[in-house]
Amino acid sequence: MWRNCRSPHPPTTTPPRSPPDSPRTLGRVTTRIDAALTRSRIAVAVVFALNGFLAAMLVAHIPVITARTGVTHETLGGLLLLTGASAFVGMQVCGPLIDRFGSRPLTIIAVVTLAAAIFGPVLATGTSTLAPAVMLFGFANGSLDVSMNSQAVAVEQAYDRPIMSAFHAYFSVGSMVGSAIIALTLWLDVGVVATVAGAAVFGVIVLAVVARDLTVADVAARTGAGHTEPKRRWWHSIDRFRFVVLATVAFALMLAEGTAYDWSALQVVETFGVPDATGAIAFFAFSVAMTATRFVIDPIAASIGPAKVVRIGATIGAVGMTMVVLSPAPWVAVCGWLVFGGGLAGGIPQIFTAAGNLSPVSSGQVMSAVVGCGYLGMLAGPAVVGFLSHSTSLASALAVVIVALALALVGAGQVNRRSSVAAEPR
Repeated sequence: MWRNCRSPHPPTTTPPRSPPDSPRTLGRVTTRIDAALTRSRIAVAVVFALNGFLAAMLVAHIPVITARTGVTHETLGGLLLLTGASAFVGMQVCGPLIDRFGSRPLTIIAVVTLAAAIFGPVLATGTSTLAPAVMLFGFANGSLDVSMNSQAVAVEQAYDRPIMSAFHAYFSVGSMVGSAIIALTLWLDVGVVATVAGAAVFGVIVLAVVARDLTVADVAARTGAGHTEPKRRWWHSIDRFRFVVLATVAFALMLAEGTAYDWSALQVVETFGVPDATGAIAFFAFSVAMTATRFVIDPIAASIGPAKVVRIGATIGAVGMTMVVLSPAPWVAVCGWLVFGGGLAGGIPQIFTAAGNLSPVSSGQVMSAVVGCGYLGMLAGPAVVGFLSHSTSLASALAVVIVALALALVGAGQVNRRSSVAAEPR
């Protein structure tokens, strides 16, 4: 009897769950992965911008620091070299730590250290206190340079297409924002210490917001492939010829870039006898061209390949520097610096990407070595130009940049996004 009775309410049914590998489930997983990857890309871009922003707190305050400490220009030059040397040491220390612990914790530590380090130079009262302050700043900045570029390589590998140049563009944006804020606070007569304190607190807060989205892909890739630690020296697990070429090209390109930072404005002023404000336009043109080009170079690199980006960029850069050396008028020189900046923009990001992909088990150490060689080039470029300008004109001395770009042009063929060398430890 009960079998023939119908319930007045139809039974509720639960829709069948999608099997684990159904298109619906896979779609949801893919969406989550894509969202996480996008957050990682944004987080790394923010770190690049923070690096430029915090570094500007020292660079743009150099006149104030010089007046406060009473150091001579000669002493200041030595201290800046000390900053570069400590940055190089930071790079070499950071590389092995990245291979052991991953770039995420090193990036977080480096940003916090850099935020603390920017206090030292503006609080210094003389050479004895300024020297250790700039050493700490340089060490933190060098460590961050390697760790954030390792982050960028890991995110780019996940995207499987070039995105490195845009990260470097955000560094330039951060530098310009930091410099603009300093100019405004100096004009408003805001205390230097208050400005730096605000910048440091801002940097740490922003880092706290994005830190959890920084990628751990560089660790996952090694452990997933069965690599917990390199079992042999890192240079035994890579194509050493390619490494040497990449390091040489990085040295050459950053030598060329370094000359623009130190000599672009002065070249226009000394060559044509124009006001300092006119000379500053040359460096502004270089900076704007480099930043803007880096925002658009990634699709070009995906289309024509990184080697061609370096070749074409080095050629354009050489054309721009030729315009500078042979310029008959200040406006031609400014245009030359503009072309030069646009040409150099895409080269270094391709080199750093290639270095980061050279070894799956020791990418941090390879990256630190290549970035370190490039940094040495950036320090050497202005010094070489300054030395040569004593026996010739400044404009003629800048011809050494054309030689450096020719060297980069020759080595561009070794710039590849993926290494063909199996890097399995034996």
